[in-house]
Amino acid sequence: MTVEIDVEDAGWLAIAGLEALVRDAVAATFAAVDRNDADYDVSIVFAGDDTVAALNAEWRSKARPTNVLSFPAEPMPVPAGEPRPLGDMILAAGVVAAEAADQHKSLPAHTTHLIIHGLLHLMGYDHETDEDAMAMESLEKRILKGLGISDPYE
Repeated sequence: MTVEIDVEDAGWLAIAGLEALVRDAVAATFAAVDRNDADYDVSIVFAGDDTVAALNAEWRSKARPTNVLSFPAEPMPVPAGEPRPLGDMILAAGVVAAEAADQHKSLPAHTTHLIIHGLLHLMGYDHETDEDAMAMESLEKRILKGLGISDPYE
């Protein structure tokens, strides 16, 4: 597994051990969905709200920042033994910090939840229907519990 981490906004420096947090969240997510994480490559960008707002406007026609955007990679052949690109995620510092404060969650716990949520989207999970949303939330809660983080939906 290759996890490329790019911190573009200083707001993310408020999380001590961000790289370890990312690696733990990624490993727990892959274990929960029973995928071999050695087979994949993912990129996670920790950006500011303006960057995420621009991408959200371009790709989702929503002219505002959101907490996390996920961009799944297109399936492509890769040489044997090479990791397959899973996709890219980008998180917005201001939005994530504001949500954490509003929801009385720690910034690291909320960030972990959003990394897991974004990874599940890259793996093909969604929440377009009530049934899919319940399944995705249940999986998120199980992964978070394994990391010692309480249910984010309570």
